[in-house]
Amino acid sequence: MPTDYHHGVRVIEKTEGTRPIRTVSTAVIGLIATAEDADPKVFPLDTPVLLTNVVAALGKAGTTGTLRRTLEAIGAQTKPFTIVVRVAEGKDEAETTSNVIGTTTASGKYTGIKALLAAQARLGVKPRILGAPGLDTKAVTNALVSVAQQLRSFVYAAAHGCLTKEDATLYRKDFGQRELMLIWPDFVSWDTAANAEASIPAVAYALGLRAKLDEEVGWHKTLSNIPVNGPTGISADVFWDLQDPATDAGYLNSKEVTTLINSGGFRFWGSRTCEVGGFFYFENYTRTAQVVADTIAEAHMAYVDVPMHPSLVKDMIESINAKFRDLVKQGYLLGGSAWFDEQYNSKENLKDGKLAIDYDYTPVPPLENLMFQQRITDRYLADFAAAVAA
Repeated sequence: MPTDYHHGVRVIEKTEGTRPIRTVSTAVIGLIATAEDADPKVFPLDTPVLLTNVVAALGKAGTTGTLRRTLEAIGAQTKPFTIVVRVAEGKDEAETTSNVIGTTTASGKYTGIKALLAAQARLGVKPRILGAPGLDTKAVTNALVSVAQQLRSFVYAAAHGCLTKEDATLYRKDFGQRELMLIWPDFVSWDTAANAEASIPAVAYALGLRAKLDEEVGWHKTLSNIPVNGPTGISADVFWDLQDPATDAGYLNSKEVTTLINSGGFRFWGSRTCEVGGFFYFENYTRTAQVVADTIAEAHMAYVDVPMHPSLVKDMIESINAKFRDLVKQGYLLGGSAWFDEQYNSKENLKDGKLAIDYDYTPVPPLENLMFQQRITDRYLADFAAAVAA
């Protein structure tokens, strides 16, 4: 007590009990792009800029480079928060790649992809959906994945430079990260600057569609089999048949490459990440793990450094379980629970200010392989005569 003596009545407010846990925002795009003629005041080089309306920003995005068409593709799906880092075009692809990857300057400023690491401190939002459409060479994709692992974000990238499906599957073998989905080939759409149809990276549409799904359906739904707004064609022939696995699309999907199809509209087809042999081989498994981890962690910052009583631990566990019940009810998870395990909470650890709370969860699997078993039978003829007589 601040003072023991008082002649009168005092009320001491206690704030015990469970606290509501808010799910972290996921529909936030982190975009790396080029545009030499963009407005430098709106899009300064190597600086994260937050757009709250990508369509409204088109007038300042210029017509060269990758920025304008990418914003158009995103805006055709939805209008999510989009963090843009504009980088300078180099004299060749190698120099541009270096600019995109970025570095840390002598003054401590992050450039290129690394500038996304400064977005939350500068802008108050964390990019969760990362891409560099048209610039995602193998080196750039690796750099994006590295940043995604630090931010607990997800990367969409092209099978860069691949002309055939065989090239794309060989390219895929150079990656093994759960935070990455590779896409082949590209879309074709109308380029208003050129007044003609032109190829556009499918990744640009993937970024927008992923944000749209997060906003309208949830992060538990994969990118696959949703109509995409904007494309007028596909840049390479892809044979696909819903009932036949022996197709181009089936071959690519079996090698963890997401492809493009046209069936009731242009769609992404495939839900796999680049992880093999682990637990996070579906896109939504990775994103579920990221969302759950950040949601639980960020909700408990307020508990750090407070006095650790048993009642506090009970409140934390019940708060987490209440959140799991809510996520299960909404269909984001199949189940989840938190508990206190004495094995990891020895008196020595507790005395040292260390507390471990365990929890588990089950993500919602996508229905990737649906099989119907069709049989021919004569048993419906057994009552034929009776049916005629009636």
